[in-house]
Amino acid sequence: MPKTLLRAASAILLTLAALNVPTAHADDGAPVAITVNTRAALSGVPGTGIGANHAIWDAHLGSDETADLLKDAGVQLLRYPGGSYSDIYHWADHTAPGGYVAPNTDFDTFMAGARRTGAQPMVTANYGTGTAEEAAGWVRYANVTKGYGVKYWEIGNENYGNGHYGAAWEADNHADKSPAEYARHVVAYADAMKAVDPTIKIGAVLTTPANWPDAIKAEGDEGSWNEVVLSAAGSKIDFVILHWYPGALDRTGHVPDMIQLTREQLARHAGPGAERIGIAMTEFNTGSSSNGTNTQPGALAAADAYATLLANGVFTVEWWNVHNGIGTVTEVEGHTDYGDFGLLSSAACTADGSVCEPAFNTPFAPYYALQMVGEFARPGDQFVRAAADRPAVSAHAARRPDGDLAVLMINTSRDTSYAASIDYEGYTPAAGAPTVLTHTNGATSIASATGGSATSQVLPPLSLTTIVLKPATSRTGPGAPDRPTASAVTDTTATITWPRATAGDRPIAKYEIHRQHGAVTEQLGETSGTSFTVRNLRPGTRYTVNVIARDTGGGLSWSSPPLTLTTKAPATSSCSVRLSVQSDWASGYVGALDITNTGAPIDGWTLDFAWPRSWQSLGSGWSAAWTQDGQAVKAVSEPGNGSLATGASTTIGFVGNYSGPNVLPSVFTLNGRVCATH
Repeated sequence: MPKTLLRAASAILLTLAALNVPTAHADDGAPVAITVNTRAALSGVPGTGIGANHAIWDAHLGSDETADLLKDAGVQLLRYPGGSYSDIYHWADHTAPGGYVAPNTDFDTFMAGARRTGAQPMVTANYGTGTAEEAAGWVRYANVTKGYGVKYWEIGNENYGNGHYGAAWEADNHADKSPAEYARHVVAYADAMKAVDPTIKIGAVLTTPANWPDAIKAEGDEGSWNEVVLSAAGSKIDFVILHWYPGALDRTGHVPDMIQLTREQLARHAGPGAERIGIAMTEFNTGSSSNGTNTQPGALAAADAYATLLANGVFTVEWWNVHNGIGTVTEVEGHTDYGDFGLLSSAACTADGSVCEPAFNTPFAPYYALQMVGEFARPGDQFVRAAADRPAVSAHAARRPDGDLAVLMINTSRDTSYAASIDYEGYTPAAGAPTVLTHTNGATSIASATGGSATSQVLPPLSLTTIVLKPATSRTGPGAPDRPTASAVTDTTATITWPRATAGDRPIAKYEIHRQHGAVTEQLGETSGTSFTVRNLRPGTRYTVNVIARDTGGGLSWSSPPLTLTTKAPATSSCSVRLSVQSDWASGYVGALDITNTGAPIDGWTLDFAWPRSWQSLGSGWSAAWTQDGQAVKAVSEPGNGSLATGASTTIGFVGNYSGPNVLPSVFTLNGRVCATH
């Protein structure tokens, strides 16, 4: 969205949290322990991962200087014509009624800049005030007339912000502003646009889990925005669109659940073949102008978020924005923060002229964060698990096809340099000093040197550090197995199956199945075949597993892509529980629990469950005595509903609060017995 709308929307959408950058009270001398585990593979690194937004109110979007700076930053995808302006923009005559269109910002100028950058384009077709025919004409001009080969096409921008849920910032001339109407037009747009070029990819707008208006069901709708859009248009789309302005610099812990919940919605509502649908984060910014938007804390948060989103399978993340403009001016960690959501300076001044940004196109700190992520994780690499044992430090790792391993370490402490002790699982680095890339507070470039060792590095305060390691041996091991699948999933078992891997210079002896526990893995079993039934699993639990091939000499393959599955509740039990969400307001919900006794009669009962995440809590409850201890929740019967004959039921209710992705509880015990759920 443009800067004028960004601030208005942020006031509605975001509850800005205070900066919570952890710091060490004192360096106790003990090193930070970082674990890198190549047996715990995540997603592959895409060729479109590092992106940015261009807007038609930026007269420099096509300039050579801007394009070259973006190329140097490693930008791989550029989005046009710019957030909310997309829903008022008409490409054929290059107008945006009600908005400002700068000179030298037409589509051909944008494409010239994108090509000079070496970035793929993503175009947002006008849904709010446009038509399917207009969008199809744009595809024809771009890919038939001009031969630009634009692959990615979004249908609208933040169209849930059209007033249907109360807040209105997105233009929408349709009389019906419901998700059903948007979905109907997505189908029409997709049909018209793919009739011109069937190779293009069509994206539909979704709400981001735990971000307004996610999960809200408006009057007259069959479900939430995502449920309705995916049910009606899922068969016509190729990717879905999320936007995220977290409003704080410490929210990357929300990302795995955010993306997993989106995948679960796709699987539940988008119809057969939903696994083909990609996820794009086409607008991202820290959304925290008072806490370091364009200074080093914002850069650290940007690098952490980009790496985490891409490792969880998002195929592109677009920073908002290339140029954006001055906002609230503050001092952050010894430097002036201009409250500018851009990667590059706009050379703007405050209204009274008292403060001006640096020279035009001067890179801000997040620019170097994107550059560092591009150096750390290259297309064709594979993210693997990494973790640190102190909250002030985060770690990421990526394994390269040639066997090299890159480790990105982020020190958010404002005043403490940490010695890092790095341990490797499933990988043996070569001896000698690695290449070390570093960006520190206030630096205007990424420094490159050779120093330290594979197992020992010093992390300066407020810094990004990447080390690139060589493997101890270059022998060719087995090829990685392809992504496994799960079948026959019960409460305690699941059958994992995978394609046979390609042998290296020695025959494959066996396959190992590993479960991820953060950066630690647990081997669940091994087999010489390509299928294995895992037993002794816990009911209602999410598992992420990888398969690794081992040859007759002990050589290991890369890990397979990850498989995530969730076990079920017991098929039969002496009790059953049904959780239904009665209403949801994107930060809390009313839940109803229908409890049925399917065993012997009971006189008095206790229902126990746990919140899956630390950001969930009990607001209130009724028809039982409710308590919470940590993440554990207990509901004890009252005199009027404690006696349950065989087959008898009772209903209790609660308000659940959440400040991150709302993973619903799925395991309930009644008087100590795990219940079936339905």
